Amino acid sequence: MSSTCSSDDDGNNPNDNSQEIAQIENTVQTGNWRVSSYVDSGQNETNDFNGYDFTFDPDGTLTATNGTTTYLGTWSVTSSSNSSSDDDNDSDIDFNISFPVPDSNDFEDLNDDWDIVSYTNTTISLIDISGGNGGTDTLVFQLN
Repeated sequence: MSSTCSSDDDGNNPNDNSQEIAQIENTVQTGNWRVSSYVDSGQNETNDFNGYDFTFDPDGTLTATNGTTTYLGTWSVTSSSNSSSDDDNDSDIDFNISFPVPDSNDFEDLNDDWDIVSYTNTTISLIDISGGNGGTDTLVFQLN
């Protein structure tokens, strides 16, 4: 009898975030975005992405271009399945970014399953706390 409660509780979590995930997806698909802030473990590296417009397409394609150089990657917004992550963020929604670039490329720094700190129609604030060295990275996209 007691197993019924346990399975009910576990089944409801993914549905709780679906509306918010759809809202974030719709927001980010509204135009061109720029990196207004990128701090890698205390080091401001925003300039690495100056001049790049980021486009989040409905098919999951992520394009970053500065008119001369273009990077193609993927993006998604998912419900975090890793419950061992004890962030201040209650929503447990990940903003996933992946660019297939070498480790030495600046865009490799963006590859992560970022936690969403906050979002509006014009700003998306993301954070990642490294499991290894405990460093904190923050990434802020601003609608262009």
